[in-house]
Formats: sequence, C-alpha cells, structure tokens
Amino acid sequence: MRGRFAPSPTGSLHVGNLRTALVAWLSAHSQGGDFLVRMDDLDPVTSSPVHAVGQLADLAALDLDHDGPVVCQSERFDLYRDAIAQFDARGLVYRCYCTRREIREAATAPHGVASPEGAYLGTCRSLTAAQRRDREREGRPSALRLATDGEVVSFDDVVHGRFEGAVDDVVLQRNDGVPAYNLATVVDDHLQGITEVVRGDDLLSSTPRQIHLQRLLGFAEPAYAHVPLVVGPDGERLAKRHGAVTLAGLAAAGVDARGAVALLGASLGLCEAGDTVTATDLAGRFRWSGVPRSAWTFRPAS
Repeated sequence: MRGRFAPSPTGSLHVGNLRTALVAWLSAHSQGGDFLVRMDDLDPVTSSPVHAVGQLADLAALDLDHDGPVVCQSERFDLYRDAIAQFDARGLVYRCYCTRREIREAATAPHGVASPEGAYLGTCRSLTAAQRRDREREGRPSALRLATDGEVVSFDDVVHGRFEGAVDDVVLQRNDGVPAYNLATVVDDHLQGITEVVRGDDLLSSTPRQIHLQRLLGFAEPAYAHVPLVVGPDGERLAKRHGAVTLAGLAAAGVDARGAVALLGASLGLCEAGDTVTATDLAGRFRWSGVPRSAWTFRPAS
C-alpha cells in the first residue's frame, strides 16, 4: 500500500490541507504502508520553493513523516510530454484555442451526469486547417486536449461510495506549454506506485477524467478517498479571511503543533480536542468507516 499527499506550493498549508494530509498519513500507517509527499508545482508563476519548504516544515511539525525523497512535478515535464506523445500517436490530441471565458459561456454538462468543473464541449475539435490558421494569425495560443467520445466513468470512492461522472476533452498541456494537472497527476501516481489517493472532495468530479487517462495509458487504478472539505463559520470553503487557519496562525492563538494534531484528530472522531496525542497514537484508532461524510466547520480561536 502506498499513499501520498501532493500539495501545490502556492502558500502556507491551511487547516483543511493539513487535515487531508493527516488522513492520508493515518490511512497509510494504519495499513502498514508507505506515505509519499509530492510537490504539484507545475505552475511556474504561482509555485515557490519557499512555500514548498514551509509546507514540508508544517508536515514535520505534526510528525507526518514521509518515505523517500520529495518529488517535484516541475522537474518531470519530459515524462508528461512522453504520455502526450502516446496519445498523439493514436490520433487523440488536438489544439484548442478557446479562452477561459469562451469555455465558461459554453454549455458544459450532459444531462443527468455529473461533469467536472470547467468541462469542455470540444469546440475546437472540428476546426478546419484554415480556421486554425486564422486563430494563429490572431495570436491565440493553443492548448492540447484529449479527444474523448462521451465516456462516462464510474468508480467506488472510499468516502462517497459509487460515483459516476462524464469525461470531457481534458487539457493535456496548457496554452503556455505547461503540462496539465490531471495528466501529470496520473503519470506520477503510476510511476510512484500509488495505490490509494486521498484528497479533498472538491476534486471528486475530476476523478473520472483521471481514471479515463489511466485506462488509455494502461495504468492500474488506485483506490480513491475524497475527504469532505473544511469550511469556515460562514459555511464557505476555508480561506485566509477566516482568521487563524494555518499552523502559524494557530500558534499565535495559543495552539501549538501537538494541540493542532488533537484538534484535527477530534474533527475525525479519533480523540477530544484537548487530548495529548500524537499522529502515531491516532493511527492505531483510524478507520475509514469513522471518517465524517460531511464538511467540518472550523472555528478559529479568537
């Protein structure tokens, strides 16, 4: 068994990120497996080595140790482009010139089937050579997309049960030449031998895309467990506006790293918020059946 935590180093980890990391670590350790950390630092504009160092320090403060070196996606572009070349050789890749606004304004969802956020209808699939030249003369950069055929993928999520979702013409490479998240994640999970993917349930609707890519590439499908998000008192997804939501913020409010472990453990029903516990203590109590199926409302200390 091999689990992983793969944050994007775009800032400090907040309580929601740390809770997901803890669940992934607990699952791996409760099964006697390995726990890997990977930096999803594909975006050269928003990702920072400084943030990566800080995130690793936060994990270490919670005693969430990892096995093996930390892999950085920014160093693996050739691997992702090799996968794109495989799709291209099968006639499954086309250039897309659509802007984000154009995609948002298009109808996106097949009736009755869940679609991922930003689902794409394949507007550019039928462009003629002349139309493509016109867009290129206009200076429109092009992304690379995977041509699909209305596939619907079903899978059993550890937390949410049976889930069915449509697969759109997912981006393989962005219009700035950077390989896309869904492809990079699939390639890395395969090459790292990941057998269980634990992440926030905001990514649940994207999982059919990744499973479809895995099947096309002949990769084994890991088990998926999408953990409900952490929300603020206003019911919205946790953010900086909610106050002390990072380890540094908690420390300033009088909650040290050990207290943070207890707080997160309590949100999973594994202890009381005031207990003195370690992550190792919680691993012996962890069961997937006990993970809450609804969002956790986090109320920062004032």
